[in-house]
Amino acid sequence: MRLLTFNTLFRGDVRARLRALGPRLERGGYDVVCLQEVMYRRNARLIRSLTPSLRHATYTGSVLLEGGLVVLSRWPIVASEFAGYPRTGPVRPEFLMRKGARIATIATGDGAIVVAGTHLSARLDERYTAVLRSEFDHLAERLATIDPATPLAVVGDLNVSRTSSLLTGFLARTGLRDVLAGDPRPTYRPAPDWPSPTALDHVLVRAVPQAEARLTFQEEVRLDDGRPAYLSDHYGVEAELTW
Repeated sequence: MRLLTFNTLFRGDVRARLRALGPRLERGGYDVVCLQEVMYRRNARLIRSLTPSLRHATYTGSVLLEGGLVVLSRWPIVASEFAGYPRTGPVRPEFLMRKGARIATIATGDGAIVVAGTHLSARLDERYTAVLRSEFDHLAERLATIDPATPLAVVGDLNVSRTSSLLTGFLARTGLRDVLAGDPRPTYRPAPDWPSPTALDHVLVRAVPQAEARLTFQEEVRLDDGRPAYLSDHYGVEAELTW
């Protein structure tokens, strides 16, 4: 199965960037695409209109999407739910996004796989360590209800580095493994306010014996009005999973 996770960035020329992203998803041969920061139902409808081969989709929210999350699939999605994280810590604009995980059971030609696309809270300062720990704990409790023999992929913007104790503890608790473990490359684009970014986007798997991943969407693209732009402040991570 060919899988992609990508934080699409909710600020700036959002719809122009989504119109540039859609054809790239369609040409990419992806079986499952997990997007973060899509934010609005109309944005989800736009990206769906541009990806006819990914004809199955799951997202919820009448105007604002729960978690800002969208899962697209070439294969039928036979079950889906949004598992919201508790709102803890300092009051902040992120509360509007309603952080959580979009958990989908997908019936592929090689059997079912559970894919959880998620976006955890940003770690703005030390106060947010407890916030992230609570979100990891909540997700681990939900994943514990999934049969350990069922292939599972947890993907998305986890807002922690590969060496974070929060992530390593989560992996130990859930039996997941980091497909890009040891890869030092950042997945967040360097910027004036963050010149030394780290890897925030992850592909974690369980009961998937073969998996490899790589970064994508790193280059500039042309928007429909001819302007150059990056698709996001994040890179995408695409993975090949075999079970």
